[in-house]
Amino acid sequence: MEKHQHVAVIDIGKTNAKLALISMPDMRELDLRSCSNRVILSAPYPHHDTLHLQKFIIDALADFHRQHGVDVISVTAHGATIALLKANHELAFPVMDYDFDGPDVLRADYENLRAPFLNTGSPSLSAGLNAAAQIYWLQRHHSDAFNAVSTIVTYPQFWSGWLTGVYCNEVTSLGCHTDLWDPFKAQFSSTVDALDLLPIMAPIKPAKAVLGPLRNELVRQTGLAATTPVHCGIHDSNASLLPHLLSRDQPFGVISTGTWIVCMAVGGRQMELVPDRDISLNVDINAQPVPSSRFMGGREYALITDGHEAKGTLEDLETIVSGNRMIIPQVVAGVGPFANATSNWQTATNGLSAGQIDAIASLYLALVTTQCLRLIGARGTQIVEGPLARNGLFLSALHILTEKPIHTNTMSQTGTTMGAALLVGSGSLPDQTRDASSQLAVHPELAQMIREYARRWNAGNN
Repeated sequence: MEKHQHVAVIDIGKTNAKLALISMPDMRELDLRSCSNRVILSAPYPHHDTLHLQKFIIDALADFHRQHGVDVISVTAHGATIALLKANHELAFPVMDYDFDGPDVLRADYENLRAPFLNTGSPSLSAGLNAAAQIYWLQRHHSDAFNAVSTIVTYPQFWSGWLTGVYCNEVTSLGCHTDLWDPFKAQFSSTVDALDLLPIMAPIKPAKAVLGPLRNELVRQTGLAATTPVHCGIHDSNASLLPHLLSRDQPFGVISTGTWIVCMAVGGRQMELVPDRDISLNVDINAQPVPSSRFMGGREYALITDGHEAKGTLEDLETIVSGNRMIIPQVVAGVGPFANATSNWQTATNGLSAGQIDAIASLYLALVTTQCLRLIGARGTQIVEGPLARNGLFLSALHILTEKPIHTNTMSQTGTTMGAALLVGSGSLPDQTRDASSQLAVHPELAQMIREYARRWNAGNN
């Protein structure tokens, strides 16, 4: 395996962006920079501040190289996002924020032309969460400007393309409920033909592919060597999955947490593709379908807790359970296994202390996550990545509710960063997780109370 000493990972999440410098092959995090992933709310529609991110990336790469040296660059970014480019590689349109609800106005017309759910594993989602719905909206509302589009690329590959001048698509991002990909045939879906996009879809390359060295302008701005290779890149949830595909026997699952909680089942029981439950087929780095379910758990937690830092205790959790205080899903409507339900989260938290609000929010997330795992037929150990890997109440409740081993990543960096760093080579890793099934010592009486609470919660939501 080709070895690179220092890998700079560009990791663009929906809420925050970061650059991490990883020492290979020991996977140590040497340095880290982060910034908010700002959304500009002005015309022509809410869109990502790509100029701000470009400056952030240039400055961080220059700092990394000055202080440590950078040998290679890899990229990961969130899904449901595409970039439309002119022939000169400038953006033909700003990169749309998938929370923009404009595509909903054309939803009925779009539904008549999108590929069937059973062919794509891509559910019909609100706002711009189906990337092809964004494209359809642009075609209808900005038809003259759309004529200037020469290339369409998925979001991680927009960034690797900006670094190199070589633009492509990649299957893990195409397979993220875009409506553009058929995971069973491993080819573009009929939606691409219906929207007449095939001539402008960038070619598909593997996530591990080296697209080229840095563009000359970026060499001058960062000080990096002109020969610095840049890899194609990968969808963030699939980056979290990759280390475990390399190191673990099936079956297992990965619960990637952040703005979204994304559950992926590898080697699970046969599952049914059910509309309206936010079940989908993601696509792994080998172009294999991966049953997945998700909800906006990170955003829901932030709404429920109002951003406070208090951490609940077992006593807080017992107060919630014994008092039968329940949050009904779905706090963020339109997505998740209960997408069409109306939540009571504001009234459910009235009169609770900060610690109790943390407890009810953590338990709520565990309950919805358990439903997600059930829907996709998850089996074996479930590995929690991201912020919720540090939430003991969530981990303990999830273990009790699923009756599965719950592991967390022991690496200092996130699973997305580690997975993107692994694109620079191949091979296997030792297991980097630890058993967190009993991170908090939940006594048997409370565990039984939680199971009874879950039965009541499920009875009201199924």
